[in-house]
Amino acid sequence: MSAVLITGFGIVAPNGLGTEDYWKAVLAGESGIGRITRFEPDRYPATLAGEVDFDPAGHLPSRLIPQTDHSTRLSLVAAGEALEDADLDPSRQPMFGVGVVTANTAGGFAFGHKELDNLWRHGPEHVSAYQSFAWFYAVNTGQISIRHGLRGASSVVVSDAAGGLDALAQARRLLRDELSAVIAGAVDGSLCPWGWIAETASGELSPAEDPALAYRPFDPRADGYVPGEGGALLVLEEEASARKRGAPRVHGQLLGHAATFGPRPDGSGTVSPEPLRRAITLALADAEVEPGDIDVVFADGAGLPAHDAAEAAAITSVFGRAAVPVALPKTLTGRLGAGAGPLDTATALLAIRDGVIPPAVHTRPAPSHGLDIVTGQPREAGLRVVLVLSRGRGGFHSAAVIGAPR
Repeated sequence: MSAVLITGFGIVAPNGLGTEDYWKAVLAGESGIGRITRFEPDRYPATLAGEVDFDPAGHLPSRLIPQTDHSTRLSLVAAGEALEDADLDPSRQPMFGVGVVTANTAGGFAFGHKELDNLWRHGPEHVSAYQSFAWFYAVNTGQISIRHGLRGASSVVVSDAAGGLDALAQARRLLRDELSAVIAGAVDGSLCPWGWIAETASGELSPAEDPALAYRPFDPRADGYVPGEGGALLVLEEEASARKRGAPRVHGQLLGHAATFGPRPDGSGTVSPEPLRRAITLALADAEVEPGDIDVVFADGAGLPAHDAAEAAAITSVFGRAAVPVALPKTLTGRLGAGAGPLDTATALLAIRDGVIPPAVHTRPAPSHGLDIVTGQPREAGLRVVLVLSRGRGGFHSAAVIGAPR
């Protein structure tokens, strides 16, 4: 099989709706994290999140709004931008030639919460018929497929926060099965009381009320993470198909991927670096590159001391201490569940395009981790090969190698 090209992408993030608005905010170090506005958060142990505030009526047909969750609306916006960026008209592709692969951690929790409230307050006759599918993990894949008439093989990946990168890998497999293009990635988030209960139950959210004092990965003061919503969807194409249709641009390539599964932290709170280290080495081998070929690592950045220590150990065991720059743009958005990996991938493509590594904010990394984390200001750098890392609860680990267009 020839190369897998990334010919378009769309971004929805707490600090920018649309690719260029997001990228401008990232380079300026503008955070989208703030006090939750969707509901009153004071009764909960955490009050901060990265919210995407937009009016769906300005972006989507009115018929779609009552049947979709907020996260699905964001997915549809990102998919539309991705197809437009790729200049890909599905109607001009083979009938079964374009597929969709999305990932999710929660499904349409906000929609489900609203309908549960209707059931409790008013009775079953007041529950929307759309509840039958609007809550479902696979709903984003389905709604994107329906809206754009995509009939190729499609699926949904559920591997917690590692799922977004795993969705890109599944898209690559589908292209090997002779699809011409796949829309892949994730837009995730469940910022509603029902979803917030699930998030806070983990005990891993930062209790800080000041965004500047919350979510500080690899910082000795780290006390948890801040959830967010959003992500990115990408158009992946087999090279020959992209060239044949005259794709106007190639943002980059998906060179390699690996996923591993490791044990939960033991009773002592220790987290093993081995599953992530193995994912990194397998992804590099799949991409046929050496550690010295990687120009920057987009880290997972859990914001939890034991998890940060394990990630640092995995990175330094492969690359050496402070041997490769590390980027943490998710400090500007919060952790976006399955959306984090695809958003980091899209950010990596923008970094390759402009020759700059985006900065992390608020964190002062501990020297003991041995990581060269880019903070404060963007760092100019010639970027050709990038490693993106994601981890999910329960032992999911994923690594993707992204290359510059050739």
